Amino acid sequence: MGAGFAGLALAAALDQDGFFTRHAFGAVSDQRVNPLSARPTHLPTKAKACIFLFMYGGPSQMDLFDYKPELQKRNGQTVQMEIRRRDMQPSKLLASKRQFRQCGQSGLWCSDILPHLSQQMDKLAVIKSLYQDSFAHGSAMIQMNSGRVIQGYPSLGSWLGYGLGTLNQNLPGYVVMLDPRGGPISGAANWSSGFMPAAYQGTVFRSSGQPILNLDSASGMTAPMQHDLINTANTLNAEHMAARPGYSELQARIASYELAFQLQTTAPEALDLSQESSAAKEMYGLNEPIPNHALALGPAPFGRQCLIARRLVERGVRFVQIYHGGGHQQQNWDAHLGVEENLKIHGPEIDKPIAALLTDLEQRGLLDETLVVWGGEFGRQPAAQGNEGRDHNPKGFTYFLAGGGVKGGISYGETDELGHEAVVNRHHIRDLHATMLHLMGLDHRKLTYFYGGLDQKLTGVVEASIIKGILA
Repeated sequence: MGAGFAGLALAAALDQDGFFTRHAFGAVSDQRVNPLSARPTHLPTKAKACIFLFMYGGPSQMDLFDYKPELQKRNGQTVQMEIRRRDMQPSKLLASKRQFRQCGQSGLWCSDILPHLSQQMDKLAVIKSLYQDSFAHGSAMIQMNSGRVIQGYPSLGSWLGYGLGTLNQNLPGYVVMLDPRGGPISGAANWSSGFMPAAYQGTVFRSSGQPILNLDSASGMTAPMQHDLINTANTLNAEHMAARPGYSELQARIASYELAFQLQTTAPEALDLSQESSAAKEMYGLNEPIPNHALALGPAPFGRQCLIARRLVERGVRFVQIYHGGGHQQQNWDAHLGVEENLKIHGPEIDKPIAALLTDLEQRGLLDETLVVWGGEFGRQPAAQGNEGRDHNPKGFTYFLAGGGVKGGISYGETDELGHEAVVNRHHIRDLHATMLHLMGLDHRKLTYFYGGLDQKLTGVVEASIIKGILA
């Protein structure tokens, strides 16, 4: 036993029994023809699609939704505070310069930097007591998207595609749109399918010009010629795959050839905003001028993406993730160099588009079946960094959810009196993931994928809890 011979014997017996080969690729037999075929939910649900508005850089909760009167009173005082992991420092408190008011019938607090969104507060469930494990952007973003702080695990959209499939076989089930200023620091790992079949990874759409790079044929072949070529390649691939069941890369390649052919017509149509009314374009901020600031884009780019997201879920796309903020520091929500300037750049960029998205979904009868999620990889510190900046804070931050079975007009959980750490109804982000899966009709305990000898889950091995207080 001490030398490990019992373990060797067990491994040999399991190998003879096929334990290590039976699930090697994690492929389910009924998904081999089309891994994205629609599948039933575990639970009754209204939600059919999810739009995740990701604020790259970490928005400042105490300047947006988490109003802290005590922080306002104690502006400039010095306190001992953990600024980075196990790094306690004397820190000067920095009050918000934003004006807050209670909005709608619910009386939820909202900052004046978001005047349009403040009119939608009765639709929102604002969770103020989330926390996660990393103080660094890259690993925090990967954890927020995949449940782990390291690369190589499937992202949330991949889990939804694996569990539910897609409702439109002519469009990707999982679409990602990036900020024109650049993508997130940890890159494609945030929308990767990890160890799952490649068909479940996110497809990056551009919001203007050619939606997907290299989609059109450069050889001048006609559509019938292309289709004939794809059919021939897929037939040969299917013969090759028959002797290699479960080879996910080849399955994904076969599906991608056919999808790419369909996308040549469906993707441009889905992104063709000329079909939208002038009132809709105005509502989303598409006609707003570019502000007089070198780093600001105004609401038009994000508004265009939000309008496209509505068109995509309308057409059966399961999961759409929009990244707002790109590049470094003031180009995203990373307010090290000044929180006021950061808010004045990015608040107007998202305010009108998000309010329009919620209004538009509701008017079209889509809000009940579309889960809208807003937040970043973490929040900010109540203490000043330099003179007017705020540093990273994963110990207590805010998300909001709307639609898709969410109870609107509620504030759930609390940070401490300064907004530094979650103290009431604390929830790790694994609980947020479990709640999102639940709202989409999936049981986080049953949604598993066998890999590396384990039944892997989005929520990991630590038991997760659904945030029941925000459910309708």
